[in-house]
Amino acid sequence: MASLKSFPSCITFLLIALALNHANAATFDIRNNCPYTIWAAAVPGGGRQLNNGQTWTINVPAGTTGARIWGRTGCSFGSNGRGSCQTGDCGGNLQCTGYGSPPNTLAEYALNQFNNLDFFDISLVDGFNVPLEFVPTSGSCNRGPRCTADVNGQCPAVLRAPGGCNNPCTVYKTDQYCCNSGSCSATDLSRYFKGKCPDAYSYPKDDATSTFTCPGGTNYRVVFCP
Repeated sequence: MASLKSFPSCITFLLIALALNHANAATFDIRNNCPYTIWAAAVPGGGRQLNNGQTWTINVPAGTTGARIWGRTGCSFGSNGRGSCQTGDCGGNLQCTGYGSPPNTLAEYALNQFNNLDFFDISLVDGFNVPLEFVPTSGSCNRGPRCTADVNGQCPAVLRAPGGCNNPCTVYKTDQYCCNSGSCSATDLSRYFKGKCPDAYSYPKDDATSTFTCPGGTNYRVVFCP
């Protein structure tokens, strides 16, 4: 059994650990600048209807990985929070606990990783539905990815979907486009996305030009239709 003398030091250590965790947590301001309603989704975070000009703020714990934020369009939800969306639907729930259905433009991130860096990107690997900006708003970090081109309007015919533009992996589900074996390269169809949004992931192995980093503890802003 621990001695009574050990309890004050244990409590002090716990308070310090909690303070450090809070200090390294990140705040994400999610704003809708589109002239139409977006049902913002975040894992972790849930979901929120955002009319034009509205902002939703979420706080994400340090060390979070596999996280993403996206916009859903063409949604209808009942008072019980159940319904559906034309793009980005997450199992018919207003409050998302799982990822959305393609096509959807993704803001992806992992906090406090190697060398206490945040890694973040915009990904079109699940296709495109809404223009997006993902930028740091604090500290010395000042650059993030943008994808604002008319991807939907000029989407290749084979990739067109209601409300968006599918990535070729979604359509063909082959190793050439999905990189299931761990090795693949750009294709004519992925180059369409890269040409429109050079900052964004156009296929799963598009790391060299699409991954951004900031020091842990940085805050961020995600804007639909920047």
